[in-house]
Amino acid sequence: MTVSAEPINAQASEQQPAERPEALRPHAEDAFADELAALAAQDDRPRPARWKMSPWAVATYLLGGILPDGTVITPKYVGPRRIVEVAVTTLATDRALLLLGVPGTAKTWVSEHLAAAVSGDSTLLVQGTAGTPEEAIRYGWNYAQLLANGPSRDALVPSPVMRAMAEGMTARVEELTRIPADVQDSLITILSEKTLPIPELGGEVQAVRGFNLIATANDRDRGVNDLSSALRRRFNTVALPLPESADAEVDIVARRVDQIGRSLDLPAVPEGVDEIRRVVTVFRELRDGITADGRTKLKSPSGTLSTAEAISVVTNGLALAAHFGDGLLRPSDVAAGILGAVVRDPAADRVIWQEYLEAVVRERDGWKDFYRACREVSA
Repeated sequence: MTVSAEPINAQASEQQPAERPEALRPHAEDAFADELAALAAQDDRPRPARWKMSPWAVATYLLGGILPDGTVITPKYVGPRRIVEVAVTTLATDRALLLLGVPGTAKTWVSEHLAAAVSGDSTLLVQGTAGTPEEAIRYGWNYAQLLANGPSRDALVPSPVMRAMAEGMTARVEELTRIPADVQDSLITILSEKTLPIPELGGEVQAVRGFNLIATANDRDRGVNDLSSALRRRFNTVALPLPESADAEVDIVARRVDQIGRSLDLPAVPEGVDEIRRVVTVFRELRDGITADGRTKLKSPSGTLSTAEAISVVTNGLALAAHFGDGLLRPSDVAAGILGAVVRDPAADRVIWQEYLEAVVRERDGWKDFYRACREVSA
């Protein structure tokens, strides 16, 4: 039977292909493609094998700066420069990188941007959970082909880590300590021998130059699935701290909320900077167990009250202001979000929150509206 090459429906053939919908959260290499291209074009420093740019340019991409042609590189991470330099240098060696810190210290954010800058692709990702199988790190099988033809290269389904090894790219493993210990240990041979055996085929995949791996883990997960000493030795651990000052944390929250808000058509952040500072102040004081002036000791609630949670509270507040208010971020817009972040244990945390409201917030100059809004949602 001969199949005609003419279109079945002439009208349909004239239609233009549908425009690809805009991603709600583009990958780092897409969202900051212009900055990455500008850096790569002006980067004349030595580059490790298969890196898209030099270690200096990768650090500049994360920390921000101004290029010789005037291009502004926005900071992706606000923190000690040395931490970023150590992380980037680690990826240029044969040791894997472990980003460690409490929840909300931008571990995932940093790992994504590192992979985007180094390899131009941040999507070679294994998301760690209690149910992550070994196949997610090593390889799986197309069972239809496996049953029909037996083990073969065509039937093998490579994991993101295997693909990174074969292509000389950067793989990511998120929440490593959430993964069962026996699955974690499948990384030992990969990281020490730079080889992934495939016994079913009597072969192996050897990592090519440029391959490395970034893993993240948080301090609060100690005791869940602790890393074995053999696996921990394969990583260079870099601890990401909480922001050193309130001003730094306000800057981080404002930047991220502005980025998220623009994608959601929310009001501009500068109009709500006073409320951002209040949210950050509340979180820092309860997190540290003492007021900013050092005069009053406080009880800390069970939640982490991280920078990431502050970003979430402010973003939600901006959405309330945009859709149910006048577009200006006010205390009533963030009060409910703060209550939800602070009171995780309904019994103990609610008492801590009430004491903080009455002893600190109520007496603070310029915070009367904030106090009333928090009292209203806490009643």
